[in-house]
Amino acid sequence: MTNPPVCDYEGSDYQSSFWGGGTRQYEDLAEAIALKRLLPKKGSLLLELGAGAGRNTSRYSGFNRVVLLDYSRTQLQQAQSHLGRDPRFIYVAADIYRLPFVAGLFDSATMIRTLHHMADAPLALQQVRAVLQPGGFFILEYANKHNLKAILRYFLKQQSWSPFSLEPVEFEELNFDFHPRAVKGWLKDTGFQLERQLTVSHFRLGILKKHFPPAFLASLDGLASLTGACWQLSPSVFTRSRATQQGQVATEGAFFKCPTCGSEALVEKPGSLACSTCQSIWLIRDGIYDFKEPVSRG
Repeated sequence: MTNPPVCDYEGSDYQSSFWGGGTRQYEDLAEAIALKRLLPKKGSLLLELGAGAGRNTSRYSGFNRVVLLDYSRTQLQQAQSHLGRDPRFIYVAADIYRLPFVAGLFDSATMIRTLHHMADAPLALQQVRAVLQPGGFFILEYANKHNLKAILRYFLKQQSWSPFSLEPVEFEELNFDFHPRAVKGWLKDTGFQLERQLTVSHFRLGILKKHFPPAFLASLDGLASLTGACWQLSPSVFTRSRATQQGQVATEGAFFKCPTCGSEALVEKPGSLACSTCQSIWLIRDGIYDFKEPVSRG
């Protein structure tokens, strides 16, 4: 299968350059409020898609285990350094378009600040649905093209693309904004039932962040986010959906599958997983299961 292009943060200092320095503390606090409102209080196994350096991972304390998945090994190494070698955390380097997990494995999943890198968002959502149990929770954040700033710029003829059209807009390479109605349709088509929407980052303006404390702005944002059921005009939108009742629950003991051939016949050896079906070998390096590319194939 030919996959869409993947945004790779390998070797990036994204965590420190983007989230460091306190310039985005407001956004981080606002997202923490949204997550607290949408996440189930407890669960068994959560999949964190686009986990990066683990900025949100500690917020999933109600889950027995958390799988941190990212395409970048170096981001996961930063997460390990930040979170430690807690056995609750499982680190997996993999492509979201080819998730290396058996069907119906997870009871919850999150995808925060990740969908905007997906050139084929419906395919990514389809993969997420496949690894969720029937009735499982899915918390999704996406960048909203139908936000007030974009609407104003469009009417002032300062941008060519329409914030009202349903197709994604790629404002930089592999950086997409989506229309809320389009995302809602994709969720339905891929087997999710949308339960709740929260609008987030209403006050993402430099002048406001300069003159008001982050916690104050975040508390106001938490109030404004409750309008998300009525309209979505903020630059970021959080949704909570439930997987439909169709599908299966993974058998006890099943976990990984081969991303090359889909076989569940993986044999763990010291430092690797070997697929008995296609003979692909996937390395386990410094506690990270690496499913990006096999080191050999029959």
